[in-house]
Amino acid sequence: MSLFHRTLAAVAALGSRIEWRSQRGQATTEYALVLLAAALVGVLVIGWATSGGGAAAVGRLFDSIIESVIDQV
Repeated sequence: MSLFHRTLAAVAALGSRIEWRSQRGQATTEYALVLLAAALVGVLVIGWATSGGGAAAVGRLFDSIIESVIDQV
């Protein structure tokens, strides 16, 4: 194998190792961001449901579900 081919192979191997190392924490970061987004949505839903208009809407929804179940029995 010529010096050119060995150098090219070494550079390619180094490049693949550098790419692998640079993506090492990517899955953990994505998981943390998904958890933060889910927590934010949860806080917003709880805030809406406990406020004046949201509480009334949840109450009406619950009443309609209970009435629908009772009607089917």
